[in-house]
Amino acid sequence: MSETVYLTKEKMKEIEDEYHYLTTTARKEIAQKIADARSHGDLSENADYDAAKEEQGLLELKISHLGELLANSQIISSSDFPTDKVYILSKVTIKNLKNKSEDVYSLVSDAEADFEENKIAVTSPLGKAMLGKSVGDTFELKTPSGLINKFEILKIEKL
Repeated sequence: MSETVYLTKEKMKEIEDEYHYLTTTARKEIAQKIADARSHGDLSENADYDAAKEEQGLLELKISHLGELLANSQIISSSDFPTDKVYILSKVTIKNLKNKSEDVYSLVSDAEADFEENKIAVTSPLGKAMLGKSVGDTFELKTPSGLINKFEILKIEKL
């Protein structure tokens, strides 16, 4: 991962806190589990030892991933972008021109996307379709089933 990842200040803090916890407390806990399992004798038939070593491997993989993420991250703020067009950190109200329903989405980086909170990645099909559009613009989005839905940008706000 060498691409720049754009994060909000809050998300960066959350990742830094998790990284700190994993590299300090969680590593010590795993080391203790391995030591306890080792004290039970023969390691070749010790399921607790094998499980602890596997857990350690997964922990180190997660630490490595978070470390890369932090190294390649840049903090951005919604104040960095105007509201005349859809950018990352825009809160966008769109109208489905087919069924007249309205939805509000927040455009964020892949690392912050959470569909349950209507936070979609700018790299998602819907995010890509909205980027650069202004209020009143329409755009089409093809669904996996092949249907094409047409949408209109109703409102653009800062997150």
